[in-house]
Amino acid sequence: MIWPASSRPSLSKRSKTWAMDIIRKNTPTREEMANNKYLAPIAHRFLSPELWRFTRRSVPRGVALGLFAAFIIPVGQIFLSAFLALPMRANVPLAALLTFVTNPFTLPFWLVVANRIGEFLLQFNVAGVSLPATSATDGSWDMLTTIYELGAATLLGGAVLALVAPLLGWVISGWVWRAVVARKRARRLRVMEARLDQRLGSD
Repeated sequence: MIWPASSRPSLSKRSKTWAMDIIRKNTPTREEMANNKYLAPIAHRFLSPELWRFTRRSVPRGVALGLFAAFIIPVGQIFLSAFLALPMRANVPLAALLTFVTNPFTLPFWLVVANRIGEFLLQFNVAGVSLPATSATDGSWDMLTTIYELGAATLLGGAVLALVAPLLGWVISGWVWRAVVARKRARRLRVMEARLDQRLGSD
């Protein structure tokens, strides 16, 4: 879904990191969420600053919910992720942004991945299926079997992706968050030490 550019924050207000610029550019604002007609019953709750802060708890939750919504349904992922973010107190911008993992350009790729995962789990073996003689001659049974295999395998693989991807996203985003925080703390510590050495040297 494309959000009106006029209601987004100005891109001239650059953040300190490129990741924040991407999030700001591709996700809806609090006002857009609050004014969305599809979220009308709970729209006012999106004005809470708590849902838009980047913390060690809200970030992994937002990533996990966004990936879950991206793989569990083909349409309306942003609204589902935003709806789930409310009780989970997850980061709404991240949850909405991660739903773009599945889009019209990447969907064929993920369908193939889901099909391969489903086939691996179901272990289809068409050659080992005994076909009735009447159906084997015209090939109709083969066609129905193939359609069933493709559909069942893809659905099963999609369900697996909807469960595994959020878990991996939770773990990876939590690790990245801790690494970023540790790096910032180390940088601040070096700055403080440099200032202290400078003061001691001047004395």
